[in-house]
Amino acid sequence: MSLLDILVLVLAGIAAGAVGYATGLASIISYPALLMAGLSPMTANVTNTVALVAVGVGSFAKSGRVLLAEDGGKPLARASLIALAGGAVGAGALMLAPSSVFEVVVPYLVALAAIALLLQPRLRARVGERAEHPAWWLVGVFAVSIYGGYFGAGAGVMFVALAMVLTGLPLWRATLLKSALLGIANAVAAIGFLVFADVHLVAALAMGAGCLLGGWLGPPIVERLPATPLRITIGVAGLGLAVWLAVGS
Repeated sequence: MSLLDILVLVLAGIAAGAVGYATGLASIISYPALLMAGLSPMTANVTNTVALVAVGVGSFAKSGRVLLAEDGGKPLARASLIALAGGAVGAGALMLAPSSVFEVVVPYLVALAAIALLLQPRLRARVGERAEHPAWWLVGVFAVSIYGGYFGAGAGVMFVALAMVLTGLPLWRATLLKSALLGIANAVAAIGFLVFADVHLVAALAMGAGCLLGGWLGPPIVERLPATPLRITIGVAGLGLAVWLAVGS
């Protein structure tokens, strides 16, 4: 891998970190960048998961105290344990099970999450504007974390959609929570991939360095953006990612 490839991966990591924090679509930048650097699809997938751990680290280091302050951090702790378990299951599925089923289903899951985000005001109105659904929220966290550990493109959109519909959090809080939980799911999967899979360490370190900076820059940007246009942008971008995944599968 040349120095130019490494520089491109660092820059792609910065973009993926910032865009990924804001929209949950980091992989739409990071995964193609790894492919263009010459990695095979499987190696790019596991390397991408390892690198994207840094997005969660960067964003949590910047604004994680907000989540920890809520009820002493208990809601985050519960969801984090669920995300850890789901990420482990997803990583195991990637290494042990055939990928054909997931390749078919993934575009539909991403599209469903994007549509749910676009329709979030109506969905919240139906379930109750102030309603909390902790059991369904944790079930959703587990399911999305499995997908996050397996592949992950669009998992951030899924997390944001779940949080907006089932928890009643404002968008910027849902985005921060998404980043933390997805980072945990990615982290446990990354450990498995580093031990058992073909991770390109140089590419992972280069992109991870960029992702760390991008994740650090993300929270203050998102907190200042208007919620409705950002929600619509994430939803439309999620639909675009679903089409991209469907065409590429």
